[in-house]
Amino acid sequence: QVQLVESGGGSVQAGGSLRLSCAVSEIIYSSHCIGWFRQAPGKEREGVASIGFGSTYYVDSVRGRINISKDSVKNTVDLQMNDLRPDDTDMYYCEAARICVVLTLPNKWYTWGEGTQVAVSS
Repeated sequence: QVQLVESGGGSVQAGGSLRLSCAVSEIIYSSHCIGWFRQAPGKEREGVASIGFGSTYYVDSVRGRINISKDSVKNTVDLQMNDLRPDDTDMYYCEAARICVVLTLPNKWYTWGEGTQVAVSS
């Protein structure tokens, strides 16, 4: 059964850190690109970072502050977020795709999880 389950969200002050984790079904862990996306009500969904097949991609607004990594023991894809800003406040989702490309290019992403909320106060 394919599953992606997000965890690790919370509330922090600006400048703080959070680590999000996406538990990925073993059946797709190594065969798919896993990406983190974020969306707030009324806003467009935005790709944050993705990892797969030896490549990582980041959206420019988070480059240098956010790191995506895989833990092959736990079958998770983690998003370490540092120096958080109020505009990082969003619901964060992890999704899977069969290929990994630059986040701004079209790609077919599959969503399973309910997301995890990140709130950053100034």
